[in-house]
Amino acid sequence: MQTNMPDIADTAPALQTGKLDWVGMGEIELPFIFETKNLAPVTVNAKAHAFVNLHKEDAKGIHMSRLFLALDLLSTEQHVNPHTIAQALDTFITSHEDLSDKAKIEFKFELPLRRKSLLSGKAGWKSYPITLTSTIESNTISYELTVDVTYSSTCPCSAALARQLIQNAFNKKFNQETLNQKDVLEWLGTTQGIVATPHSQRSVANVKVKLVDNIEEFDVVNLINTLENELKTPVQAAVKREDEQEFARLNGQNLMFCEDAARKIKALLEADNYKDYWLQINHYESLHAHDAVAIAIKGIEGGYKA
Repeated sequence: MQTNMPDIADTAPALQTGKLDWVGMGEIELPFIFETKNLAPVTVNAKAHAFVNLHKEDAKGIHMSRLFLALDLLSTEQHVNPHTIAQALDTFITSHEDLSDKAKIEFKFELPLRRKSLLSGKAGWKSYPITLTSTIESNTISYELTVDVTYSSTCPCSAALARQLIQNAFNKKFNQETLNQKDVLEWLGTTQGIVATPHSQRSVANVKVKLVDNIEEFDVVNLINTLENELKTPVQAAVKREDEQEFARLNGQNLMFCEDAARKIKALLEADNYKDYWLQINHYESLHAHDAVAIAIKGIEGGYKA
């Protein structure tokens, strides 16, 4: 193997001078062991994006293989946590001395969690899309976490219209009769009794939070649990009939426009210790061919934009 090989990134002149904000690689296949609070270390298959800036204006380029090798070390010999990510970011910078003073790593993966049913005690797997972004600038490391939580939303307007139709049907059926509890109960158990049902749809809350500095561990599970507990109707894994009935009850007791869900999540995030947040609620309508969407931010200076 030749030892004296040309390094164009170091020796060739740039075709045109100028600084670049980010240079690196995207969509790197990277399985790794992920660590987060209240969960045993879990192997995930991620797509990674790795970047440094290029502030030396006349440099031809960066050394992309050095970024890849630092990520490969993270994948094969370490667990992914705030400490090891910080080490990788530092390697990005030190391996590009005089070229770069900022670095960024983004991981996109699905986190599998074992979730219990509502009543039956059964359990199944649910996968949650996660994006974990880490940056270093001026020796300060910041972490940003994005999670998607899928839930069911039932339209309050549709529920009110359905109740009106049931009232009308009840009045027509029993208008001139002396009410008998048995007859009413039997009628309510038929399709003639419940003549209409409100429409509900699968919905997704996209939540992005900027974590506080100097964190010792990630806490993804707690964020997911907190969001699902607030929304009340997360989609289920294992379901028996008693679970389905309870899910229907929860939908009926937690009617939500996308505005309702957005305000609930906004209030939740305001109460937690996040430096910043951005959220988007998506109700994938069953009535319309389009979606109902609500967006909210913390609204701090220099923070996320709506």
